Amino acid sequence: MPTPPITVVLIGATGDLAKRKLLPGLLHLFQTGLLRDLQVVGTSLDQHDRDSFVDFTRGAIDEFAAYEVKEEDWKDFEKRLWWASWETGPDGLKAVVAEADEAAGSDRPRDRLHYLSVPPKAALDVVQILKEADLVSRSRIIMEKPFGVDLASSKSLNKELHRVFKEDQIFRIDHFLGKEAAQNILAFRFANGLFEPIWHRNHIDHIQIDVPESLGLEQRASFYEATGAYRDMVVTHLFQVLAFTAMEPPTALEPFAISEEKNKVFRSMLPIEPHDVVRGQYVGYRDIEGVERESETETFVALKCYVDNWRWAGVPFYLRTGKRMAEGARIISIAFREPPRSMFPPGSGVGDHGPDHLTFDLADQAKMSLSFYGKKPGPGMHLQKLSMQFAMRDTTWAGAVLEAYERLIYDAARGDRTLFTSALGIERLWEVSQPLLENPPVVRPYNPGSWGPNQIHQLIAPFSWRLPFERQWRDPNATG
Repeated sequence: MPTPPITVVLIGATGDLAKRKLLPGLLHLFQTGLLRDLQVVGTSLDQHDRDSFVDFTRGAIDEFAAYEVKEEDWKDFEKRLWWASWETGPDGLKAVVAEADEAAGSDRPRDRLHYLSVPPKAALDVVQILKEADLVSRSRIIMEKPFGVDLASSKSLNKELHRVFKEDQIFRIDHFLGKEAAQNILAFRFANGLFEPIWHRNHIDHIQIDVPESLGLEQRASFYEATGAYRDMVVTHLFQVLAFTAMEPPTALEPFAISEEKNKVFRSMLPIEPHDVVRGQYVGYRDIEGVERESETETFVALKCYVDNWRWAGVPFYLRTGKRMAEGARIISIAFREPPRSMFPPGSGVGDHGPDHLTFDLADQAKMSLSFYGKKPGPGMHLQKLSMQFAMRDTTWAGAVLEAYERLIYDAARGDRTLFTSALGIERLWEVSQPLLENPPVVRPYNPGSWGPNQIHQLIAPFSWRLPFERQWRDPNATG
């Protein structure tokens, strides 16, 4: 569904995120017709004029666009690109936005979407510039993580933001939830009578949310030193995915109802205890420029947490993420309880490969797998683990998938807050994090290319981590 006329003010328009995701994403949304009445005003600390910004945008699209660029769409899109020099201040920005609005030639009032692709420490200064430029009314603002570094800073940040923007104008972005697979959890849970009745502690043994990354921190060390894996990934990403996995059915498929159910999950979370957390740092991190020689910043974190409500009481949620790990993945794995008693004889194979699992792969092309035991053909009762798998690429829908940032920009342009975090939600997450932040466990070394410190196995015992998988995802195009 196309949005109303909108002008996107992209602050930090020549940064890495804008180059890789935002500029290609805006063209894709324009090309598909989802943001057809669109103007884009770019600004940053770099020196550009309108022509050089158009050239920069075309270079970014040629390098990073994951779709076919139609030249007629590009010719139309480049006319909608504008540049405001940051040095001209609020008045200069206001003038260029007014010029872009006027050039759109529409009698309908235009909404504005301000995307703050800037370092966290610059966010409030940018907000003040927008206020002085009189660009607050009829506007929404997209903010990148982190949303504070603890409860006090989060409350202070929200207080300052609310001096300028109302809460319903603020969209705190989490690109994990923009992925088709993350949203598919809602459809899978609440649209199917097969799974919703068993989605609770009586049938689910434990849940894993596992997001290892193979990339290092050579380009982000100075930012990361003040943040670490827990603040960077767990509070802003993994806890949000946990909420989608654990939430109660919303009263309607609309933003307020879904946000309220997510916040109920956060309110039900028990404080994160330091003895339920493993922190790690990959060998070689301290050698990176910008890192303290005796740095205790964690590049890895694994933890156990609980949602203490009627549905989930006693069910552990295991979360893990880290840099320079064996592979990159984004997995949610639901482990079902095993039958209370087995009628199968010793040696049959039942239980040899752990409990049945339902696995969501949150990669850009969504995949799901349900593993279970079945009888091996032949005489006797010998069981083996089987699986049913679904992949988005196997369907005719694959070409309709929006990249995560595209989906979130589109939702923010429409004012749909379903996939965004509220001030109350993020403050509650910092609140449950306080015991860990005040008394963090020791940082343990791990080798690059591994799955983290050895202590992760004691954390999850008597269970085991699903990654690395014993079996690879099936390739439907493979022969033999």
